Amino acid sequence: MPFRIRPGRTAALLLSAVIVAGGLSGCSLLTPFKTCEGTEARMKELESLPLLASPPPGAGAPRTFDGDYAECADDSGDAWLSAGRTYTYPGTRQEVLDHYRKAAEADGWRFEPEPALDRNSDDACFTKGEDGQAKTFTLSFPPARFLKEFYGPEAAAEFASGSGFELTAGSEADGATTSCWD
Repeated sequence: MPFRIRPGRTAALLLSAVIVAGGLSGCSLLTPFKTCEGTEARMKELESLPLLASPPPGAGAPRTFDGDYAECADDSGDAWLSAGRTYTYPGTRQEVLDHYRKAAEADGWRFEPEPALDRNSDDACFTKGEDGQAKTFTLSFPPARFLKEFYGPEAAAEFASGSGFELTAGSEADGATTSCWD
């Protein structure tokens, strides 16, 4: 006699198998996995943001490494797009902050103050766009030890004469509204 599964039980068995496989692999059916596939246009939009290419007068690209990047990371379950640039600057951090705060706000970006934390940070973050078109713009000052570990001792020495800073534009793959300080 052949083995038969009634039609109502087929769906239940299939659903059970999917849930078990998802649990064993760390995936969930509740939040769909978003990939980087099809995000090329959104990535180009981030890479071409005027703020990334508008450093304060006197700032320049690092000589010891390529400070430009663009990437899409989808290893956490939600794809995140980012494009960034690193600059050297002979002046102060405050001059850099003032420059970008003025430029960002003139371009319609909203400054999001950092919530009170147990650290002293000069980082600044801005948001722009509504759900479906939302993006963030972050200005940060990496510590010399980070530059040395990540880019080598020559990079740390290059930044020792002033302020080195990084700019990052980011977005969910679908443009969903996001916050700077999640």
